[in-house]
Amino acid sequence: MARSNARCCGVTHVSPEAQRLRRAVVDCIEVAPVIVGCSGGPDSLALVASAAWAVPSVGHEVHVVIVDHGLQADSARVAHNAGDIVRHWGIDNVVIERVQVGTQGGPEAAARTARRAALADVASQRGINQILLAHTREDQAETVLLRLARGSGARSIASMTPCDPPWHRPFLDVPRDVVHRVAREYLEPLGVEAWDDPHNHDPEFTRVRVREAMTLMEERLGPGFVPGLARSAHLLTDDADALEAWAQGAFDRWVHVTKGECGVDVEAIAGQPRAVRTRLIRLMHQAVLESEDSLDFDHVQHVEAMISTWKGQGPAQLPGAITARVEYGRLTFHRGSSGEMSAT
Repeated sequence: MARSNARCCGVTHVSPEAQRLRRAVVDCIEVAPVIVGCSGGPDSLALVASAAWAVPSVGHEVHVVIVDHGLQADSARVAHNAGDIVRHWGIDNVVIERVQVGTQGGPEAAARTARRAALADVASQRGINQILLAHTREDQAETVLLRLARGSGARSIASMTPCDPPWHRPFLDVPRDVVHRVAREYLEPLGVEAWDDPHNHDPEFTRVRVREAMTLMEERLGPGFVPGLARSAHLLTDDADALEAWAQGAFDRWVHVTKGECGVDVEAIAGQPRAVRTRLIRLMHQAVLESEDSLDFDHVQHVEAMISTWKGQGPAQLPGAITARVEYGRLTFHRGSSGEMSAT
């Protein structure tokens, strides 16, 4: 349990920037215990320090999970040092989780998957429903830029949200340099520095190259570039939420679902905006697949053309052994071989 926050993390008076981060944590969480994910870097240590004040102020406990990815020779030492810092700040609920990083999706995605699984496991064991992550405004902008380059849709470009239970990101609107200054403010009385992960400077990693490109673009286009990308993510979140709600309403109203199959009258959905139709296609695929949607851009375009530009196209073979086709004025999705398709 975190101790009294009158003198939090060894300091009695903090800067306005540190107060801003504390308030960001308070504003982001429900009145309940939290887990803070920590790497030992400046972003996550600033988050731990802010939470050490903010969470006890509303009467609850802070739990810190330090994730050791085991990707570098001194990773165990880094995790141990981070634990010492956190305990010095008055947080006794500290656990170090060493994870096994796989290969699926590349090194960055695999590390993120392993890290999230470790945080979620500890949260489940302790009955905690809030996990705080230290993503900053620059992390948001980098993600937007990366996904723009990959040709993503609104939901993907909308990127991260401050609150996506159980994940909470109180610093998502805060510049990285502010977060780093606050980390130094808390660490200097201890005579220590935050860990500088060498992977954050290795151009072998995609995000490092994106970060370098973003720095160059900001120099060429002006200081509003990064806030503009982050603002676009925020605006697109509202748009994506509205379109997905519209598509879900259309699905609930018109799509008939049975085991392994679903169908809808083409006439009912042909007049809907294309952005709604494409989302409806994904919902239909997901309903038959009974898991997360795995359609790519070409899959969706193929099926959407059966609605908007019908020319007697043949069936579309989709992931999960699902076949989509139009027969007798109905768009149907069926799981199994195309020969098993029934006219719903």
